Amino acid sequence: MRRDTRILARLAVFTLLPLVGYFLYQLSPFDKNIYTPFGHFYIVSLVSVLALAVATAIGIVAIRIRNIKVSFLSLSYVSLAAMFILHGLSTPGFLMHHSSISGNVAQLSVLLSAFWLWMCSISADHKLVRWLSIRQKWLLPVWSSILLLSGLYLWFNPDLVHLLYLKGDISKWVTTALILLMNCWTIYRNLQTYLASRFPLQLAIVYSTGWMFSAQVIMVTGEAWMASWWLYHFLLLASVIVMVIGIVREHLNTGSITASVKMLFRANPQDWIHTYISPSVRELVMATEAKDSYTAGHNYRVALYALKLGEEMGLSSSQLRAIAQGGIVHDIGKLYIPDGILNKPGKLSEEERSVIESHPVSGYNVCKRLGFMVEELSVIRSHHEKWNGSGYPDRLSGEEIPLVARITAVADVYDALTSSRSYRQAMTHEEAMEVLLQESGRHFDPRCIHAWQRLATEQEAFFRETLLNSPNFKLEKRLAR
Repeated sequence: MRRDTRILARLAVFTLLPLVGYFLYQLSPFDKNIYTPFGHFYIVSLVSVLALAVATAIGIVAIRIRNIKVSFLSLSYVSLAAMFILHGLSTPGFLMHHSSISGNVAQLSVLLSAFWLWMCSISADHKLVRWLSIRQKWLLPVWSSILLLSGLYLWFNPDLVHLLYLKGDISKWVTTALILLMNCWTIYRNLQTYLASRFPLQLAIVYSTGWMFSAQVIMVTGEAWMASWWLYHFLLLASVIVMVIGIVREHLNTGSITASVKMLFRANPQDWIHTYISPSVRELVMATEAKDSYTAGHNYRVALYALKLGEEMGLSSSQLRAIAQGGIVHDIGKLYIPDGILNKPGKLSEEERSVIESHPVSGYNVCKRLGFMVEELSVIRSHHEKWNGSGYPDRLSGEEIPLVARITAVADVYDALTSSRSYRQAMTHEEAMEVLLQESGRHFDPRCIHAWQRLATEQEAFFRETLLNSPNFKLEKRLAR
């Protein structure tokens, strides 16, 4: 509790200090006019181009790591940077002599950026977010095209900028109020997630959003070219920088950014699971392993078995990545089960069984706040569903169960059967295979079992090696750098 209070106090100081400093400086005799349209034209334009390149790269990376939250962040800062390129290029007296474009598009950039940041605060299972997730690979090119065409249209038709009317005495405050509402909700939701998970990206979003709102206030209250007015440019730049730092810290897992970005484009999903699991995901899994000794290595083996089965069934590389990431965290909900129930050696009571069976939903609720895609979320929530409808938590049956979850269910049960527990010895591979075959059409999708049979026949060495080395398959050893 004391640590949370320190975090909140630090957050309040660093987000409000620029705004307080601005008002104090504005009232002081030191707030001089710094009229440098030449510097504004070149510096703002060039920095915005660089920011656009970085935001675009993040958007491409977001598709590879299958995280819709990172895609929304990319769109937020693509919007900010693209509109600020127009803001810089339209500095009066250079390429453009129309004085209204620069100020209006600056406000528009913050409004659009605030909207996509607000989208980051919506859970991944929301209908709109699910719809956008399915079309994730199109978000960046389509939105960038819209921004480009809009910018070109305003450039060649500058008189139409009055239709935006974002600099009017009333409209600028309406815009500011709308940005404030979106920013407050974004800060609230991401701060909640950060206090629960301590993931760096959520904290970066909070700081970035706070500085963005401060920039908006300065934009509508400041006098152009005064020293205090220039502060909003630096706050928006700081907003982009802190976001990039948050993404790098949360999602890039190797020693250098270059190596991490190269890793994201490796085609083999097995390489991906061995060498690219984000630090935040790894910490979640390691926390689960520390709580339940049985899961030490179980998460990794399930992901590996499911990947092999997915390959055998001809899944796409995108689906295999979903299985890898979903499989790694499929039991993350066990973090919220009391130790006495989770590690109980004897038979569970009905009440205790219901507590255990809550872990898929608990894990689902955690991961949907972190930007996990629909397929990963279905692995987490539905890996205990059964083909005949007798599973949990939603009693899905047959094709209602997502394919990636059906595949993970086979891998999960096989690893459970071939692993020792406090109340029973591990089965041999042959014994486990017999159980899986008996449950085909009841617990498991028959197609998955047929593919698993082929896999077991064709890759005996893989199963033998995995079973032999299973005590060493602890995620922190496999993936720690």
